[in-house]
Amino acid sequence: MTFDELIRLRRSIRSYEERSVSRESINKVLEAGRLAPSASNGQNWHFTAVTNPVLRHRLMEACSNQKQVGQAPVTLVIWATTDRQMRCGQSTASVDCSIAMTFMMLKAADLGLGTCWLGAFDADMVKQVLNLDDSAVVVAVTPLGYPAESPEAKPRKPLEEISDIRE
Repeated sequence: MTFDELIRLRRSIRSYEERSVSRESINKVLEAGRLAPSASNGQNWHFTAVTNPVLRHRLMEACSNQKQVGQAPVTLVIWATTDRQMRCGQSTASVDCSIAMTFMMLKAADLGLGTCWLGAFDADMVKQVLNLDDSAVVVAVTPLGYPAESPEAKPRKPLEEISDIRE
C-alpha cells in the first residue's frame, strides 16, 4: 500500500472487535511514535499502552464514558514528561505528542488496526488512573484494536479552499 492509499484508508473507529492485539503489533505502533520528530529532538514524551481491562474501564470513565475506550483491547495514552513553550508560542508537549500520535495512528492503519483520536477526556483523571506524576502532561488518548465497523470517508474541503501557494 502506498502512503497516499494509507492516509485515504485511515478512519476514526468507534467500534472494535473483541479480538486481542498482539504485543508485536502494539510495539510496532509504539515504535512509529518513537520515530516521530520532536522539538529540538527532545523526545519528552511517553507512550502508555493499557491492555488491563480494569484500567481501560477506569480510562473510559476519564474519557467521558466513551464506550470504545472500554471496548477496544488497547488504550494508548500519549503524555509528555516536560513542557515548554517554543518561540512560536506553541507547547512542545502538545505539538510533539500530537505528531507522535499521528505517526502511531498511521502505523495502526497500516497494520489493519483502528484508532480514534479522543478530545473528550479529563487529563487529571487519566493521570490518576495511570498513577502519573503531577508534572505529566496528558495530550492524547486513543482506543486501539481491530475495527468492527467500516465507516465511509468524511467529506473534505477542496484543496483550493484550504490552501494557497505564494510565489
